[in-house]
Amino acid sequence: MSRREDRLLLGWDIGGAHVKACLLQGGALRDIAQWPCPLWQGMEHLDAALVQARSRWSQAWNAGVEHAATMTGEMVDLFEDRAQGVAQIALRLARSLGPSLRLFDADSVWCEPRDAGANWRGIASANWSATARVLAPRIADAILVDIGSTTTDLIPLRAGRVAAQGTSDAERLVTGELVYQGVVRTPLCALGPRVPWRGGTANVMNEFFATTADVHRLAGELDPAHDQAGTADGRGKDAPATRQRLARMVGRDACDASEAEWLALARWWKDAQVREIQAQLQRVADAAGLPADAPLVGAGCGVFLAADIARRCERPFLRYAQVALAAPPQDAALAAWADVCAPAVSVALLASARE
Repeated sequence: MSRREDRLLLGWDIGGAHVKACLLQGGALRDIAQWPCPLWQGMEHLDAALVQARSRWSQAWNAGVEHAATMTGEMVDLFEDRAQGVAQIALRLARSLGPSLRLFDADSVWCEPRDAGANWRGIASANWSATARVLAPRIADAILVDIGSTTTDLIPLRAGRVAAQGTSDAERLVTGELVYQGVVRTPLCALGPRVPWRGGTANVMNEFFATTADVHRLAGELDPAHDQAGTADGRGKDAPATRQRLARMVGRDACDASEAEWLALARWWKDAQVREIQAQLQRVADAAGLPADAPLVGAGCGVFLAADIARRCERPFLRYAQVALAAPPQDAALAAWADVCAPAVSVALLASARE
C-alpha cells in the first residue's frame, strides 16, 4: 500500500448482523455507513451490502480505493465452523473488493485473503483488537467499552498497551472482556429471570418475545439509525408495538398496564443490563490493575450505556472519535458514526499507517 496525500482507503467490519465501512482520504475520515447483513441467512446478504457500498462510493472505487477488513461474521451458523467462515468471507470479499484487500490479523497484523484459511485464528472476531491497538498509544490507562447491537467488548489499556488477558472469544468470555449483550439484538430473557411488577416480582417468559432494542427504543435512547435489526415478532417499531412485545415477556398484553408502567419496566431492564456490564467491567479493571480514575472510552451504538456506566463508576468518559482521530470531524453526525463503527475506522487507520 502506497503513501500519498490523496490516498483512498475503505475500512470494513464484516459482522454477522451488519456490515460497517468507512472511507479515509489522505488519512482523514470522509464518510461512514452501516448496512443490515443477516449473514446467518446466506452470503447473498453480504453481497447486497457490498453492492450498496460500491454504489455509495463509486467515485472512490473508480479511483482505485484500497481495502482493509476485519470480521466477526464467521461465528454465524451458516458456516460449519469458524475456520470455514473466515475462509469463505475472505474469498467473497476478495472477489468483490479486488487485489488491494488486506485482512486484519491480530497475530501478524495483516493477512492476504488467500492465506485466511490457514490463519483463521488470528482473523476471527479480531475487530476489538484493531480498535484497542489504535487507542492504546493515544491514551495511557483506560478501558475501551464498545457496546454494539449484539455484544460488549471491555478491553483494558495499560501504560499505552493493550492489556487484554484473552484473545479468542472463548478466552474473553472467561475473563469478562467479552459480554454477550448488546443494545439491539439481545433477548430480554437473558437479562434476568424475574422483574419487578406492581409491588412484587414476576418470572419472565424465556422466549424470544422481545429484545433490548425494545427497551432502549421505548426509553428514547436508541438512535433509530442504529435500530436496523428486525423485531422479535416481525412487527413495527412504534411505541404500541414495542410495549406489546414487552408485555408478552410477563404474560400480558399492552392494554393490561399503563404506558408509564411499561416505561418503568423498560427502564428496569436497562438498569439490569447496565449492572451486568458494570460488574464485568470492574472485574476487567481489577485484573489489569487499572487506577480508579482511568477513563472509559465509549464506542458502539450503545455508547449511551457506556456513558451511563462511567457516571456510575465515577470515571471520566471519552468517546472513541475524541481519542482515535487526530482531527475529529467537525460534522457531529460523522463523529458519532465513527464511535458506532469504531472497528471499521480503526482497521482503516491501521492500514493508512502502513507503507
